[in-house]
Amino acid sequence: MDLVPLVERIGEAPAAALLGLVTGTVFGVAAQRSRFCLRAATVEFASGRLGDKVAVWLLTFSTAMVWVQGAQLIGLMDSANARMMAVPGSWSGAILGGLMFGCGMVLARGCSGRLLVLAATGNLRSVVSGLIFAVVAQMSLSGLLSPARSWLAGLWVTEGGRNMDLLAALGLPQASGLGLGLAAAALALGLARRNRIDAARLVFASGVGFAVALGWVLTYALSQIAFDPVQIESATFTGPSAHTLMFFLDRDAVLEFDIGLVPGVFIGAMAAAALSGEMKLQAFDGASTMRRAMIGAALMGFGGMLAGGCAIGAGVTGGSIFAGTAWAALFFMWIGAMATSILTRVLTETAAA
Repeated sequence: MDLVPLVERIGEAPAAALLGLVTGTVFGVAAQRSRFCLRAATVEFASGRLGDKVAVWLLTFSTAMVWVQGAQLIGLMDSANARMMAVPGSWSGAILGGLMFGCGMVLARGCSGRLLVLAATGNLRSVVSGLIFAVVAQMSLSGLLSPARSWLAGLWVTEGGRNMDLLAALGLPQASGLGLGLAAAALALGLARRNRIDAARLVFASGVGFAVALGWVLTYALSQIAFDPVQIESATFTGPSAHTLMFFLDRDAVLEFDIGLVPGVFIGAMAAAALSGEMKLQAFDGASTMRRAMIGAALMGFGGMLAGGCAIGAGVTGGSIFAGTAWAALFFMWIGAMATSILTRVLTETAAA
């Protein structure tokens, strides 16, 4: 992929932001139309059902693996140079942060990526929750909560100064990643058929996975020609939400992939919702709902930064390159979300009785 003409025309930093905008727009359109949501999938799974929400999530996750691993095999990217793999990962952060994020996304009724998509369709609850998420994420990155996050993350880290490559750790060949992705995709399609999910929704669910691969490929291509170091990354919303917030508050902030990604998702989701007639203003149902959402957003902000990524960043983007701590974070997000969902249901039924 030749990005030289683009970089020569607008410069490296604007080019990185533009690539983020493209990736985010594809993600936003696909996520809005497919109704992709990890929170919904975990709640459905916790109730003992393998319905359409689980099928859509699994299809997104598996197609991200297929696209990313396929891109690696033909030389369009190299995950070994991705920042997520090139720095030490935190097992303690993945466990504790994953549990917190999973709990938070159930309370807030959506993960950070889903909140951004819903905000673009007129959901004012998601706007408030998303702002709280971004502020707490920034506090956890370099503010008041940063020392606590650093201490918790440092309790147990990966060895060798790098994250763990699960395929290498298990002694599997590189091509096995593609095989695992294809197997998971076949399972997802089987679930989709059983739940009678229409073809359009399946295509858009696959599109979310494609957007993740697109981000990896585009940033890798830019890193090969840029004079200054460029992070090889893709869709994630914890760090980018904090960076985007600070970009609009700090006159010295610089353009980067993250700064284009978040607005791109918002633009893509808004366009998809407008074209499908799904734009609708929605507010909080009451004070208790607002409190839960605010608490959940704060838990996601700290938990996502501690875990090294959100439900998208760790759960799909990191999972697609088989980063060890990303898979651990995803697992504990499921555990935290399921436990919160079950506990909430029990408490509601008890109160009703």
